[in-house]
Amino acid sequence: MKNTRWLMAVAFWVGLLMPATARAQSPFDGTWKVDLKTAKFPEKPDVYLLQDGMYHCKTCVPSVDVKADGQDHEVSGHPYYDMVSIKVADDRTIEETDKKNGKTVTTSKTWVSADGNTLMFEFTDSSATNADPVTGKGEETRVAKGPAASHAISGSWRMSKMDTLSDNAISITYKVSGDSLSMSNPTGQSYTAKLDGTEAPYKGDPGTTSVSVKKVNKNTLEETDKRDGKVIAVARITVSADGKSLAVAVEDKLHGTSSHFTATKQ
Repeated sequence: MKNTRWLMAVAFWVGLLMPATARAQSPFDGTWKVDLKTAKFPEKPDVYLLQDGMYHCKTCVPSVDVKADGQDHEVSGHPYYDMVSIKVADDRTIEETDKKNGKTVTTSKTWVSADGNTLMFEFTDSSATNADPVTGKGEETRVAKGPAASHAISGSWRMSKMDTLSDNAISITYKVSGDSLSMSNPTGQSYTAKLDGTEAPYKGDPGTTSVSVKKVNKNTLEETDKRDGKVIAVARITVSADGKSLAVAVEDKLHGTSSHFTATKQ
């Protein structure tokens, strides 16, 4: 299942860094961690269809349309994977395996509650990590049914809960030095960028190639992430007066969604 759009929003933020000052140490230096309890997920639903032996992720960008026969099938236009396998385990459960260059990068299991109103998922994802995989469990709530005789996962679903998400997906460490900022995180992404809005290379993430950061005011900055010159996400972050938390708002330009959450200083 490609039900990880909100996780992507978090990932976009886990490249955000704070405005520099001329002082010896920036109050933003250190490690920050997303508080999942504060998350406001996208309102726009995920749309899936599994019918007549075919699986369709209609809100994937680009869409995914493959046979649900448990075999690998080529897909194009996705930086994180180039093969998708969908296995129908039973009338309420599917299993997905994604590969890149022949290597498994993501496995997931998705199942629907007996009443048909809740979609639950668990996954292991190494598609954008150079270290340990990202793992997590969550739920989506049905907002529209699928067509008659389609598999239970068919329909429209809105993200409602992220039960768990491994620390390596929601943590970031950064250091301000002069007018430059260096970022690193546990999954292996990094960059060093000037804080004047100049584009800089983004390393370690196949879906993000460059980043720019600019100061909006003394407590707020805006980051723009690009993939091969195209804007894929814009994030605005505001630090609290006591310097202990950050309010983060992410616009996912690829999917036309927005999400909000806070992060706390560790």
